[in-house]
Amino acid sequence: MRLTLNDMNKKYAAKEKLVMLSCYDASFAALLDAAGVELMLVGDSLGMVIQGHPTPLPVTIEDAVYHTAAVARGSKTAMVMGDLPFATYQISKEQAFANAAKLMQAGAGIVKLEGGVPMAETVEFLVTRGIPVCGHLGLTPQAFNQLGGFRMQGKDEAGQQQLLADAKALQDAGAAMIVFEFIPASLGKRVTEALKIPTIGIGAGPDCSGQILITYDMLDIFPGKKPSFVKNYMEGNGTPAKAIAAFVREVKSGAFPSPEYYKP
Repeated sequence: MRLTLNDMNKKYAAKEKLVMLSCYDASFAALLDAAGVELMLVGDSLGMVIQGHPTPLPVTIEDAVYHTAAVARGSKTAMVMGDLPFATYQISKEQAFANAAKLMQAGAGIVKLEGGVPMAETVEFLVTRGIPVCGHLGLTPQAFNQLGGFRMQGKDEAGQQQLLADAKALQDAGAAMIVFEFIPASLGKRVTEALKIPTIGIGAGPDCSGQILITYDMLDIFPGKKPSFVKNYMEGNGTPAKAIAAFVREVKSGAFPSPEYYKP
């Protein structure tokens, strides 16, 4: 039986940490499923780790649909999250719905999009039409040109207030959960306490409701530079299956992220 949003909310209410990893194909989906990963993100990071692009911007909706369908076929229990690529949802609410529907038809149980207050109306449009939405705030890779690169966000009070406002706007619009990427741990704690929906951290400290890493990073497969918040789980574990199982255990127990993998 595949996990549902209701299952995620029960875990969240019980203060059980949620475990999420990126996934792009059927074989890895089966591997992650067997290890107990609860959420699989078919992220636009596939543009970098699968397709070899320097950024996620070239990923198309056709790419996202193809990989979402592969992950859905390869998994049995995890919830599959389809990522809306750059320029597939920002033009209009109707554009967002049309492309989100393609991901849902491919097997996603929820879709993810980047942006705060400006995207709240789109989130509400999708949710009221039966499409669950996960937000993405902090370092939003699709906006890396505007942000000046892959840099930590929310380092000053003005930035933190904006992120809090963005998060609350997404929650009020009906978002089911929000991913927070590369923000100070103190802000990760602050926003998690301020919201009534699960928060998933990636470089956002230990207090988020759950954790995610890019699978190709934590297995030391991607040859490029890894972010400072990535732990190499292949060290001491020997096989990908054991490494993924170790990640699941450490997220559930709260052992990951330890202080060397986040900034206060």
